[in-house]
Amino acid sequence: MTEDTAGRPAYFETGWTGGRNPWAIALVVTMATFMEILDSSIANVSLPHIAGTLSVTQDESTWILTSYLISNAVVLPISGWLATKVGRKRFYMSCVAIFIASSFFCGIAPNLGSLIFFRVLQGIGGGGLAPSEQAILVDTFPKAKRGMAMAVYGMAAVVAPAIGPTIGGYITDHYSWRWVFFINVPIGLVSLALTSRMVTDPPHLARMRERSGGIDYLGVGLIALALGCLEFVLDKGQEDDWFQSGRILLFAIVSVIAIAAFIAWELKQEHPVIDIRMFTRGTFASVVLIMLGVGMVLYGPTVLFPQFEQVMMGYTAQQAGESMTPGGFVIILLLPLVGWLTGKVSTRLLVGIGFGVMAWSLLYMSRHLYIGVDFKTVTIARTLQMAGFAFLFVPINTLAYAGVPPEQNNAVSGIMNLARNLGGSIGISMFTTVAARHAQIHQRELARYTNDYSTVFVAHVHAIARGLEHAGFSSIAAAHKALAVAYGELQQQAAQLAYLDVLRLFVVVALCMFPLLLLVRSPPPGAQPVAAH
Repeated sequence: MTEDTAGRPAYFETGWTGGRNPWAIALVVTMATFMEILDSSIANVSLPHIAGTLSVTQDESTWILTSYLISNAVVLPISGWLATKVGRKRFYMSCVAIFIASSFFCGIAPNLGSLIFFRVLQGIGGGGLAPSEQAILVDTFPKAKRGMAMAVYGMAAVVAPAIGPTIGGYITDHYSWRWVFFINVPIGLVSLALTSRMVTDPPHLARMRERSGGIDYLGVGLIALALGCLEFVLDKGQEDDWFQSGRILLFAIVSVIAIAAFIAWELKQEHPVIDIRMFTRGTFASVVLIMLGVGMVLYGPTVLFPQFEQVMMGYTAQQAGESMTPGGFVIILLLPLVGWLTGKVSTRLLVGIGFGVMAWSLLYMSRHLYIGVDFKTVTIARTLQMAGFAFLFVPINTLAYAGVPPEQNNAVSGIMNLARNLGGSIGISMFTTVAARHAQIHQRELARYTNDYSTVFVAHVHAIARGLEHAGFSSIAAAHKALAVAYGELQQQAAQLAYLDVLRLFVVVALCMFPLLLLVRSPPPGAQPVAAH
C-alpha cells in the first residue's frame, strides 16, 4: 500500500473504492437510505388507517412513530463506534438485514403491541444506515468530488420524504397499510446483494478496530438511557401536558442526569463511544447546532402540511402527498448545482442562502395558508421550502467534516444524523404544542364576538338556520344545528390561526441560525469540499 509524503496511505487523497466505480458505490449505498426515509414518510400518512384496522385511538397510534424515533435516536450516536467495532460493511449490512426483517413483521403484525415492538427493531436497523452510508461516501471519493457525492446522497435523503406521502397515500387508499412495510423487503434485498459485491472497508478501519479497546458498556447504557428518555419527553410531552405530568418530569430529569453522567464518563475514557472533545472545536459544535435547526424547520412543517390539508381542507392522504411531491423534483434539480458550487464559493454563503430561502418560504406560507387555499398555492409554498433545503444539506455536511481525521468520519456521520433527527423531534413537538395551545387562545378570543350582542354573528347564525329550514329541518332543530355549525366554524378558524402562528415560529428558528454561521470557519472558495485526512 503506497503512502504520500506525510506517511499516510495514498487512498486518503484519491478515495478508497476497492477497485469499483465510486459512483456505482454511491448509488448502492444511497438505495438503503431511500428505503429507510421513504418508509418513515409513508407511515406518517397511514396512521389513521392503521389505527382503524387495529382498533386503537389516534393518540395510541402515534406510538408507531414514537417507538421508531426513540430506538433510532439511541443507535445514531453510537453507530460510528459500532461500525468500528464490527467493521463498517458488516455493520451496515446487518442494519439493512434487521430493517428488512422487521419491516416484514410490521406488515403482518396482528395488534398494536407487536407492531410497536417490530417498529423498535426497525428503528435500530434504520439508525445505523445513514451514518454508515455518509462515512462510506467520504472514504470512497477523492476530496474534489465529495461535494457532488453528498449531493447524490442528499437527493435520496430529501426526495424520499417528498414522494413518500404520495406513495403512502396511494398504497393506503387503494390497497392496505401493510404494504407500506412490505415494500421495503424487495428494495432491501437488492441493496444487500449489491452491497456485498460493491462495498469494501478501507484498510485504516481494520487498524482502528485493533486499537478500539473493549466495549464501554456503561457509556452505551448512559447514552441510550439519555436519548431514549429525551425522545419520550419530546414525543409525549404535549399529550401529557409537559412538566405538569409527573411522568414527563421524571423522564426529563433522568435524561439530564444521564447526559451529564455520560459526558463526565466519556471524557475519562481512552476509547470513548462518542469523542466529546470533538465539540471543543467551535466550528463543529456550531455546525451540529445548525443541523439541529435544519431538522426543526424541515420536519416540523413537513408534519404540519399534510395534517392541515387532511384535517382542515378535507384532502385524502394521496392528495396531501401530491402537494408535497414537486418539492422533491426541485431538490433533484438544485442539489447537483449546490454540490458543484460547494468548494467554489463560500460554504457559509450557501448555508445563508438556504436559511434565507427557508425563512422566506415559511413566511410566504404564513401569509397564504388558509382553509380555502387552492392546491396550487399549497404546492408552491412547499416547493419553495424544499428549494431552501437544497442549499443546506451538502454545505452543512461539508463543514461538519472539515478538519476531521478519517478515524472520526463514522462518529461525525452519527452525530450529524442524530442532530437532524433530534431537531425534527423538537420541531414536531413545537408544532403540536403551539398548534394545540394557540388554538385554545384564538378560540377564546374569537368567542368574544360570538354572542347575542354581535349583529354579525347573529345574522350569520340566522342565515345558517334559514338554509337548514329549507333543507327540511324544523325551526327549533335548525336553530340548534346552526349554533353547532357556527361553533365548528369558530374552531376551524382558531385552528387555522394556530397553524399560522406555528409557521411564524419556524421563521424565527430559521433566522436564529444566522448568528451561528458567524461562529463557523468556512473553507475559502476553491478549497476542497471536505478537509484532507
